[in-house]
Amino acid sequence: MTTSMDAGKLLTYLDSNGISGANQVTRGWEHLGAVIVDAALQRRQRYKATVEPRVRALIEAWPDAATSSGFRARIESENLSAVIRWKSADRLHQIDEILSVFESKNINTVSDLRTWLASSPGRLELRSALRRVKHVGPKTLDYFDILVGRFDSVAIDTKIRKVAAKAGIINHAYGHLAAVVHEAAAMRGWRPGDLDAALWNA
Repeated sequence: MTTSMDAGKLLTYLDSNGISGANQVTRGWEHLGAVIVDAALQRRQRYKATVEPRVRALIEAWPDAATSSGFRARIESENLSAVIRWKSADRLHQIDEILSVFESKNINTVSDLRTWLASSPGRLELRSALRRVKHVGPKTLDYFDILVGRFDSVAIDTKIRKVAAKAGIINHAYGHLAAVVHEAAAMRGWRPGDLDAALWNA
């Protein structure tokens, strides 16, 4: 099945269920610590119940962790596990490793990260470095785009795969579904990120 055919199937399903990607949605954080924690915690977790409350707790408790330098200072002097109420050493280590990648690239703010992700050579270099962090795969790499407010990216997760299955799409490979969502958005003149948000909330 071609990308165009599957994009058509997706749009038919959306139309029949009153789902639209026309509404422009702003997602993400202007707090670098929040971006890192969100990216690290989202894997196999319920976002509204588990991830978002912890990210908001971090922002409230550590407003100065909006920069990588501020986040590092807090992590080294206080207890991140207690602030975000998370005991798993695996995720806490992932947070530290992502922060280390950002530090190695002199990424201190969300604006810095957004600039790197918008630059072709910088984007490839950063994504390659992040890919070496355990549990950072294609979805998390694309999710960073969403977390810094970019509207031209999609992150394929289990929710979107379920919608695709209901739409009759058989090929659930990450790259294929990402291309399908991009093409479906283009067919309607929607921003890919807005369609991603609509599918995620479907």
